[in-house]
Amino acid sequence: MTRAAVAGASGYAGGEILRLLLAHPHLEIGAVTAGGSAGELLGAIHPQLTPLAGRRLEDTSVETLSGHEVVFLALPHGHSAALAAQLPDDVVVIDCGADFRLESGDAWTTFYDTPHAGSWPYGMPELPVSAGSLQAKQRGLLSGARRIAVPGCYPTAVSLALAPGLAAGVLAPDDIVVVAASGTSGAGKGLKPHLLGSEVMGSMSPYGVGGVHRHTPEIEQNLSRAANAAVTVSFTPTLAPMARGILATCTARLAPGTRADTVRAAWERAYEDEPFVHVLPEGQWPRTADVMASNNVQVQVAVDERANRVVVVSAVDNLTKGTAGAAVQCANIALGLDETTGLPVAGVAP
Repeated sequence: MTRAAVAGASGYAGGEILRLLLAHPHLEIGAVTAGGSAGELLGAIHPQLTPLAGRRLEDTSVETLSGHEVVFLALPHGHSAALAAQLPDDVVVIDCGADFRLESGDAWTTFYDTPHAGSWPYGMPELPVSAGSLQAKQRGLLSGARRIAVPGCYPTAVSLALAPGLAAGVLAPDDIVVVAASGTSGAGKGLKPHLLGSEVMGSMSPYGVGGVHRHTPEIEQNLSRAANAAVTVSFTPTLAPMARGILATCTARLAPGTRADTVRAAWERAYEDEPFVHVLPEGQWPRTADVMASNNVQVQVAVDERANRVVVVSAVDNLTKGTAGAAVQCANIALGLDETTGLPVAGVAP
């Protein structure tokens, strides 16, 4: 067994990592740590984690995390870099925050208020990363890695929706529009008035409008790699009255000279061997309910010939494939395990 610590275990992402690790045959849960909740019993914060209810949260420190072969960091943005720098180089560190996702220092300082810490291998194994090749994937950079940056939840849904079309050259890279809805857990576990049940129930609302959402440069970075060209995205997130899930509706112009009846094949080729990304049968559309608590991504593609645009809709669970599931998947790859190990391949219904 490989011992794994979870820092930031009191939050939604940390709790989801623990849920997945309980079913993992090769990763043993070691230290569970928190900041303000240190000293409390885990069962008081995550009562759903019954087998761990008696575990007491420890302080998040290098000393507490030492002695583990894998460390999951589920900390607020800007808090991972200093801690990770003190961990031994041979420890597999999986960061669920944003600290190491962006390659561009300018992009980081535009959207975040801390110094740019650099970039780590990006933890989206299924992402096509070479124009003209749907088989060249990000996975190749993760095997044996000792530092991995887990993608954001919106970038997971949007990048996996659009990257195959850009890599195959069937989408034009200069007019991409995304509107995506997220459940409230995407905003974290902190108490915020606009996330109260009475504010959210029966209502949807936009936020981060006008290109200011922090996931925008991450989405553009991923899609630019797939297209081998600069990609700009108009991204509008919305808050939906559900606890978890993301539904992303993405549109782009059909590339000149592309026949509409050839478009779908790009997505089918890109994901035909992927265990977690599924192109649905024609006419069946993704739903957040169908991926709940799973590590799956559901995708559907259609061509709006009247508007000369391609519409791609994707659904993910923001806490599983969008965060914790990706973290465990990346740890599996880094450790040389089958990447599906310990991960749910089916959703929960109803």
